[in-house]
Amino acid sequence: MDFDHDVIVIGGGPAGSTFARYAAAEGMDVLVVDKRKEIGVPVRCGEGLGESEIITGEVDLPGRCFSTNVRGARIYAPNGKSLTWKTDGTQGWVLERKIFDKWLCELAVEKGARVKVYTRATGLLKENGSINGVMLSESGKGEYPARAPLVVSAEGMESMIAREAGFNTVHRLQDVGTCYQYEMKPIEHENLIELYFGKQVAPRGYVWIFPKAGRKANVGVGIGGHLTDWKKRSGIDGAAPKEVLDRFIEKRKGFSDANILTEFGGVISVGAPMKEFVTDNFMVIGTAAKQVDPIHGGGIYLAMHAGRLAAGIAAKAHETKDYSKKTLYEYEKLWRESEGKTCEQRLKLQKALEKLDDEDLDYIIGAVTYKDLELAMSGKFAEPVAKIVAGRPRLLKVLGALR
Repeated sequence: MDFDHDVIVIGGGPAGSTFARYAAAEGMDVLVVDKRKEIGVPVRCGEGLGESEIITGEVDLPGRCFSTNVRGARIYAPNGKSLTWKTDGTQGWVLERKIFDKWLCELAVEKGARVKVYTRATGLLKENGSINGVMLSESGKGEYPARAPLVVSAEGMESMIAREAGFNTVHRLQDVGTCYQYEMKPIEHENLIELYFGKQVAPRGYVWIFPKAGRKANVGVGIGGHLTDWKKRSGIDGAAPKEVLDRFIEKRKGFSDANILTEFGGVISVGAPMKEFVTDNFMVIGTAAKQVDPIHGGGIYLAMHAGRLAAGIAAKAHETKDYSKKTLYEYEKLWRESEGKTCEQRLKLQKALEKLDDEDLDYIIGAVTYKDLELAMSGKFAEPVAKIVAGRPRLLKVLGALR
């Protein structure tokens, strides 16, 4: 069979662009299609990225992709008391996501990948039951076939083509967070990320303030999807995230003169990754595969990591002309042995945190140090759990599974 491309990638976000870059560098004919008119627009992200999460490879991340650096964090308990971690060095960045995503796509183009924006994949092509491409529609016009022996879904939460390929892409309400965010100015800050917890602040979630250059900040909230009122706006239980955010801002000192420059709402995945990432002639990467941090819903680093791993295995499949599930599974195996283990530990932590009431959170944030939080986030629970349980033994029932 004659193919138009070696691989077609659906989605030009961090996962899709990273895959395209590394696959093209291996000599593959790569086509990236994205339904948006412009890569990186609209922004649907808090834009935070940790220092250890920069994995762009051999290329230095240009300054234009950053809004500002982050020097630490301040975490607020429901009672208003806080835990602060501040350093002189850089611990992370707040990105200009629109610029960052476009830059990642440019790297792929420089390696030889082709990109088509305002182009939607509308369905799969199959021959004798085997996937061999997709149907595309450019600028909302008629459909046409694009054939390739390998299709990669980097579709994000939507994942319509992955679903057609047989993957379970359904999200339970318990496994998603509903979010709303404003970019605001003027906001005075210390280049610290601020996080606010509590059931009366954000049920099964938190409010964030991410500093940006020019006295700006991203101010947002995420709450549990199962606690969201999807039909009407009511009180804190069953609230719309925008209402929760507005209520927080009304009570927050220093926000009275701030203006809203941009705003958006959305849904993020905070559950477990999909049970399978590959089938014959098809791979799923990034948010489409639910490869997202269950604690904070961030997925930039995980998406790029998955894209790079998948591209390496795709290149091997291209060399042998073997695109079977068995061959492609090596990508899934590598992911689960690396970042998959971290996500598994974070999911355990998330489930434990959900069982805590505000009084428990007040105690924990008052009892631990930032070092304890770093240990917990890295999956090393024994030391911080022992410290917490020593002062509040009844929490052993909730936190004991983490030890």
